[in-house]
Amino acid sequence: MAPISRFSLLSLPLATCLSMTWACTQPDGSPVTPDADPSATAEPEDRGAFENPGGMWMPSQLAARDHVDNLVHAGFELDPAVLTVPTSFPLGAIVSLGGCSASFVSDQGLIITNHHCVQGALTRNSSEGENLIEDGFLAATRGEERWAGPSQRVYVTNSFTEVSDQVLAGLEDIGDPEARFDEMNKRRGDLADACEAAKEDVSCRVASYFEGAQFFLIEQLELRDIRLVHAPDAGVGVYGGEVDNWRWPRHTGDYSFFRAYVGPDGKPADFDDANVPFHPEHVLAIATEDLDEGDFVMVAGYPGRTSRLKTAAEVADAVDWSYPHKIARYEQYLAAIEAAAGDDPALKIIANPTVRGLGNGLTNAKGMLDGLGKGGLSAQKAAQEAELLAWIEADEQRKAAYGGVLAELDVLSRAYRATREKDLAFAELLRSSKILGRASLVVGAAQDLEGEDGKAPSKEELYTVSVRLPESQRAYAEALDRAALRLHLVRAAQLPEDQRPELLGIIVGKGKVDEAAIDRALDKFYKKTKLADPAKVFKLYGVSTLAKLERSRDPAIVAMLAVQPMVKDLRQRDAEYAGKMAVLRPRYIAALREFAASKGETLAPDANGTLRVTYGTVRGYRAAGESEPCVPFTIASQMLAKHTGAEPFDLPQNVRDAAAAENFGPYVDPELGEVPIDFLADLDITGGNSGSPTLNARGELIGLVFDGNYESMASDWVFMPEITRSIHVDIRSVLWVMDLDGADHLLKEMGIEPAL
Repeated sequence: MAPISRFSLLSLPLATCLSMTWACTQPDGSPVTPDADPSATAEPEDRGAFENPGGMWMPSQLAARDHVDNLVHAGFELDPAVLTVPTSFPLGAIVSLGGCSASFVSDQGLIITNHHCVQGALTRNSSEGENLIEDGFLAATRGEERWAGPSQRVYVTNSFTEVSDQVLAGLEDIGDPEARFDEMNKRRGDLADACEAAKEDVSCRVASYFEGAQFFLIEQLELRDIRLVHAPDAGVGVYGGEVDNWRWPRHTGDYSFFRAYVGPDGKPADFDDANVPFHPEHVLAIATEDLDEGDFVMVAGYPGRTSRLKTAAEVADAVDWSYPHKIARYEQYLAAIEAAAGDDPALKIIANPTVRGLGNGLTNAKGMLDGLGKGGLSAQKAAQEAELLAWIEADEQRKAAYGGVLAELDVLSRAYRATREKDLAFAELLRSSKILGRASLVVGAAQDLEGEDGKAPSKEELYTVSVRLPESQRAYAEALDRAALRLHLVRAAQLPEDQRPELLGIIVGKGKVDEAAIDRALDKFYKKTKLADPAKVFKLYGVSTLAKLERSRDPAIVAMLAVQPMVKDLRQRDAEYAGKMAVLRPRYIAALREFAASKGETLAPDANGTLRVTYGTVRGYRAAGESEPCVPFTIASQMLAKHTGAEPFDLPQNVRDAAAAENFGPYVDPELGEVPIDFLADLDITGGNSGSPTLNARGELIGLVFDGNYESMASDWVFMPEITRSIHVDIRSVLWVMDLDGADHLLKEMGIEPAL
């Protein structure tokens, strides 16, 4: 594919953008000079390239004329209409893992995603004698594939149906905000229940778009038997670790494979040796042509959450309170878990997903704060809002419809935040311990049993709990659970007395609350509780009455019973707030959409975990304050130059040998002269996009998105086209490593002939 303006790395010394300084240098530290290639710049005006406006677009939005024109201009070679149908090719091959994205790459249910998206499966199947987290895994046969566990799902989207009228009609006539919220949720639940009752083996939900202004019923096929097929050595899959996380250049082979299974009848089924591979309707083909700067690229996946439709006041609050609070908690939490795990191999395996998640979240929160605060995005958001207000005030009809809406939102939000220190500390405590979570499960079932409907757990619920309780034990260790609970008790004790959650006193007792008192209380808590045993939890679940539980001396049960009034109060206040927002927020969104339309623009809804498409081009960038651009490809020799033999730069021997010998086979890039490892694009992504396939102009798989650059993290709040970049593992490096690892059978399954 011919790029608009090719930037060949072969015309420059091998370049490395040092991740901490953002300067582009050679491996010896000397600066790269652009003299050898006057076109060595990532500035869009020099390239004449498509300028990406950003947006995580709903498939239906891509039918708009501006998107059709943009797709053609950017280089998309298929009929743009195919992107408006979620069940057609290529979108029909894209699936959700319930937190990450993925795609089918064979008609035998083979699924490709990121390495960091299979950490749960790697942890579940690891032991002191077989550490898949570090050493990787390759199933030589179908029979050797490892079950990912009862919680792992693959969701294949079947349909989107707008149900806004069914959800919203008449809500404004319900005066009580809590009743309004309850009615809205009831309608959403009824629609989802009816959807699931009409068909077998589907999962249905009603998703909110544009902050509650629009609703869609989403039906998905739910596949329940998911197995781990292949994950590379951590020296490939996690290469660079936290040192390189959210940085460019990257040399990480962040890929892995699952396979979806169904029953012999072809229907979704629970794990069973008799199950057979699922046959998807659509499969992605592996790209065979070259990829260059300026080429069209597209990502389809399930991005989690963005905040671009929030108000300037909400952005300012995130800078002043939310992110500083999150950073402090993550730092303390990470230190507590790492200290508790110590050098114990078994504890380190159990702690791995938590440690990786906290480390990633910490870096993300710091980047968000830097971008919003130091980067000036908070001020930029305020300026954009001032334009909106001026536009509203310039027309009497607009004033009547939208006047005062921002002030009303601010008043409501300030009132809601009045007790947030105490509320958040309470919520953090409830979530901090698996023991407390199990107690909450038992108490909740007893409340349902004695509620108005007298609802006992269904057979399906009993089965789910019977399977998941033992499974949760794989990720339980008293030392780690205690460390997390202790941290959050200490954090709660550091609040002013009137802000401390009642749960603190319930667990620690009366008197002085200091760390010594907390430690004494935790000694008794873990000595007396019986809920560390899943069998004893299940024995109580669904059959225990509240009266029976009130006689219990288990400290976790006692604590959960005692905090139920606080839980009820918090839920009521949340419902009241949400009920008020259900009327107020859509007015603000309507103003934003009309304002955008007045400028000839389309407003994208915030990410909400549903199928979205973002498109643009392969493209480098110039970091703020730097004279040299960061080029859009990294290569094998750079990866080898980073190798130190110690984490996080410890390449496996076979990859080192192949890179040193330039044994690249057919995976070499003709311009780069090496295997490309990762590449940059100007796509609009966020958390949840991890594992999303990156497609070329013909809908072929050219890579997997797995990260973004640090400077653009705050684009979750305000998109920044000049520096927002997505980071992708190049499919050629994936195939190269697979070939070196002996995954010949998987390569052939994907239509690739092994060559090394």
